[in-house]
Amino acid sequence: MSSTLTIADFRSDTVTRPTPAMLEAMFSAKVGDDVFEDDPTINLLEEKGASMFGKEAALFCTSGTMTNQIAIKLHTQPGDEVICDKTAHVYAYEGGGIAFNSGASVRLIEGNLGRISASQVEENINPDNIHNPITRLVALENTANRGGGSYYDINEIKKIKQVTDNHGLILHLDGARIFNALTETGESPMEYGTLFDSISVCLSKGLGAPVGSLLLGTKAMIKKARRIRKVMGGGWRQAGYLAAAGIYTLDHHISRLKDDHKRAAQLHQTLARLDYIDTLFPQNTNIIIFKLNDHVSVVDFQKHLENQSIRISTMGNQSVRLVTHLDINDEMIERIVQALKQFQAS
Repeated sequence: MSSTLTIADFRSDTVTRPTPAMLEAMFSAKVGDDVFEDDPTINLLEEKGASMFGKEAALFCTSGTMTNQIAIKLHTQPGDEVICDKTAHVYAYEGGGIAFNSGASVRLIEGNLGRISASQVEENINPDNIHNPITRLVALENTANRGGGSYYDINEIKKIKQVTDNHGLILHLDGARIFNALTETGESPMEYGTLFDSISVCLSKGLGAPVGSLLLGTKAMIKKARRIRKVMGGGWRQAGYLAAAGIYTLDHHISRLKDDHKRAAQLHQTLARLDYIDTLFPQNTNIIIFKLNDHVSVVDFQKHLENQSIRISTMGNQSVRLVTHLDINDEMIERIVQALKQFQAS
C-alpha cells in the first residue's frame, strides 16, 4: 500500500471520523448520568430526534443493532413472527438477535433490492391457526443496505401500513440510513413518523457521528425500551459527549448527504463501462454493489486497489460494495476511478 496517499476507505460509511467542529461540540458538552436520566445533552438529543419525526420520545443507544433488537423485543413475544426481506439487516446482520433476544420466528420475503411490497406482506401473514407462529411485526429497511442503497416509494409504505393496520400488526422502520432516502425523495421525517410505530435512526453512518442510534416511539414504549436496554447492558453514564456529536450531525450533516450520492453516481458511471463487471446494482444513494465476472480474482482486485491506498468491502460470491461518506473527497473518487480503469483481470 502506498505510504504517501491518504487511505480512501470505501468499506462503509461507519468508518467516518469526527470533524473538528464536531469534536469541539463534544468537548464542550454538558454531561450527567444517563442511567439516572440526568445527562442534559443526551436528553436534548432524544428530544430533538423524537421531534424531527413527530414522535413522543426517543432512546439513545450504542448502535442500530441495539435499537432494532430492542424494538423487536418490545413488539413481540416468544413464538411470534417477524416479516422482513431476506436480506434485511435485522435478520442477516444482527447476530441472530431476533432468536436470541426475542425468541421470535422470521418470515423472509424475496423483495426487490431489499424492499418488500404490501401484497407480499399480505400474502405472508399467517392464518389464526395453532400450528402457525402469530404474525406480529413487519420490519422495513430504508435505505436497504444489501439492495445497494435502494429506498422505498412512500406510497408503497402507505399501502404496507394499511395492511398492518387491517391485521393489527406493528410496523417498525430500520432507518439506519433514512436521511439518505429522504435526501433523494424530498419527503419529511414527519411523514415517516406517522407511518411507523417505531423507528431506528443511526447517527454513525452517513451522518458521521462516531457512535450511536436513536429508537423513536411513544413515551410508554420508550419507557419499556429503557428497561430492555438496561438488561442488554446498554445503560450509559456520561455519554453526553457522544450525544453532542449526534446533535451536531443532525444540525449540520443531513444536507451534505447529496455530495455522497453525487460521488457514488460518478463511481457507478465508471463501473457501468468496465468489461470485468458482471452485474451492477442500480445506484440510488451512497452505496454501490457490483459483482465481478467469475474468472476475476476478488483477492487480486482488492489487492490492486489496496496498492492505491483504497479499501473496499467484499461480500462473497464475487460481490463488492463501495460506500461514499463524508471522509471521501473528490481526489479519492478520481483515484478509485483511475484504479478501476487500470485493473487488468487475469
